[in-house]
Amino acid sequence: MRILLVEDDPLLGDGLVAGLRELGMAVDWVRDGKLAEKVIGDAPYDAAVLDLSLPRLDGMSLLARWRERGVIIPVLVLTARDAIDARVAGLDAGADDYLIKPVALVELAARLRALVRRSQGKVEPVWRYGPLEYNPAARSVRWNGNPVELTARELAILELLLANPRHVLSKAHIQEKLYDWSDEVESNSLEVHIHHLRRKLDVTIVRTVRGVGYILGLPASEP
Repeated sequence: MRILLVEDDPLLGDGLVAGLRELGMAVDWVRDGKLAEKVIGDAPYDAAVLDLSLPRLDGMSLLARWRERGVIIPVLVLTARDAIDARVAGLDAGADDYLIKPVALVELAARLRALVRRSQGKVEPVWRYGPLEYNPAARSVRWNGNPVELTARELAILELLLANPRHVLSKAHIQEKLYDWSDEVESNSLEVHIHHLRRKLDVTIVRTVRGVGYILGLPASEP
């Protein structure tokens, strides 16, 4: 899951970036509205966290411009403005959720996961694919009922494939979802992670479509 964070408070921004990355999310952080308006189309973001009190372009105006441009990703407003009319105005302007500062990181992460699940049409808390069970909130995986330990990158790849079970995803698209601006990506890193997924789960769980990308394979235990 890749998130765009728009927040001008350096201490809060540092904490949110570190915390969300620790929870397995890729996070790009910008500190003013004008830059956020520019970069929203630079990566396939799954959601945005938006402060309202921003330099150069305030959050409400930025949100309106995003929606006018057809930006449909879920937007969670994170602000100190706790009045009811401010919350209503934010939601009516196109926000999908609204949180008041200070915020608990676990709640922010849970709300982001819920927003992205709904945007993907996945409302169930546990995703199932043949003998595979994946719990996004607990970040846990079971294969044939047995727990399997995966790294943060392996979990991110698996979640992305499960969210698009009938689509071939290109290597470039997967990398754009997995890595944020701060990451240095080695040329074969994705192939290594997919090799580990196959070794830990099943050789058929990820199928390579030569020259195109990757798609979920038919689990070996299914006909």
